[in-house]
Amino acid sequence: MKAPQNRFLLELEKFRYDINHEILKPRIESLTLEQLRPVLSAVAHARADYIEALVQVGNSCKGASPTSDQIELLKTKREAFDELVAAANAMETVIQRGYLDVLPNKAGM
Repeated sequence: MKAPQNRFLLELEKFRYDINHEILKPRIESLTLEQLRPVLSAVAHARADYIEALVQVGNSCKGASPTSDQIELLKTKREAFDELVAAANAMETVIQRGYLDVLPNKAGM
């Protein structure tokens, strides 16, 4: 890559950082692991709900195809899980890129 493109990309990265930090910081001042526990717990619960529903559908089918209601239930559980995973991944990106300040763990965590 040529020098002008490299410089532009570096400036773009800084620009993106500044904008995200400016918009996120007033809404979420900083993050701690304690704050992320409920988020990660929600993702884990949604995963458990989805897998539990799958096992229940499988057990009730007894070798037959699932009903449309069972498929709809699985779809609903999957969409909830997928949405929470996407949001948790977005949170991880925010942390990786330094858009929000992170605070150290408190003792005993």
